[in-house]
Amino acid sequence: MEIMANLNLHKKARAEKRVKDLKGFYIHLMVYIMVNIMISTVIVVSHMYEGDGFFEALFDFGTWSTWLFWGIGMAFHGAKVFSYNPFLNKAWEERQLQKYLEEDRKESEKYR
Repeated sequence: MEIMANLNLHKKARAEKRVKDLKGFYIHLMVYIMVNIMISTVIVVSHMYEGDGFFEALFDFGTWSTWLFWGIGMAFHGAKVFSYNPFLNKAWEERQLQKYLEEDRKESEKYR
């Protein structure tokens, strides 16, 4: 009975951590969008004040560079939160686990 209680506590703690991570990602996403809108607006207005046309200012690399570089960070954050890892995924973990179990089995058979 105590094992089941511990298992349920562990599952609840994992679920709470997942919800906390997801909430953190959504907050990060909202801040990303709002801050980048403000930065882009300021950049476009300042370019127009300096004499550039609207489309010239809008399609300048500097206007979108913050979106791009911060967006790369957002992509990594999202990959972590949504458990997307093409290199160190569950299949890789399972292969490593089997490899180490096999090594331990061979090691223990040496001394029999």
